[in-house]
Amino acid sequence: MTSTAGSTRPPERLRRFTRAERLVHRATATLMLVCAGAAAFLYFGPLAQLVGRRHLVVTIHEWSGLLLPAPFLLGLAARSFRADLRRLNRFAPYDREWLRAVRQGATGPRPAGKFNAGQKIWAGWIAGAVPVMMFTGLLMWFGGLLPWISRTSAIFVHDLTALAIAVIVAGHIRLAHRDPMARLGMRTGTVTRAWARKHHPRWADEQ
Repeated sequence: MTSTAGSTRPPERLRRFTRAERLVHRATATLMLVCAGAAAFLYFGPLAQLVGRRHLVVTIHEWSGLLLPAPFLLGLAARSFRADLRRLNRFAPYDREWLRAVRQGATGPRPAGKFNAGQKIWAGWIAGAVPVMMFTGLLMWFGGLLPWISRTSAIFVHDLTALAIAVIVAGHIRLAHRDPMARLGMRTGTVTRAWARKHHPRWADEQ
């Protein structure tokens, strides 16, 4: 009877994200999807014809883009969020091992802290791309803001960066779709220790 009761005990769970961190992620993701969705209705003719109210779509696109940094800035008030930013900003020797294992196609556990090297690269890239999008968007919105930068150049950089963001965000969503426990961790804040040991062993050992 004792062994049976022990075998049905739920797996040990670790706290991965606080409520503040999850809210920042959700708000950022929502604004990003609204901004990208509005852009799609502006750039693709068949979608634009479905809506018709171009001025409204432009307004939604502009303001969702301007508000995109707001969750990040509000999240800085949370100690847990600031701690994760420090983790994301620190590239350790074992992160190079993680990248090497990915390039070699290794299927076993890869060394990673709370965030693996891929997540750190993703965070750094998106942190640089969003200001570029905002800057070029403002140049398009307020013509003549910087006379030495043509509106055509701003549009080119804006569109090219938007395309890169769309591709990378799609990859991010695809990877999240393939890992139900990672999604559960972002939704509820907790993950199983077994999952953590497999995907983030160094972080699991710290808990």
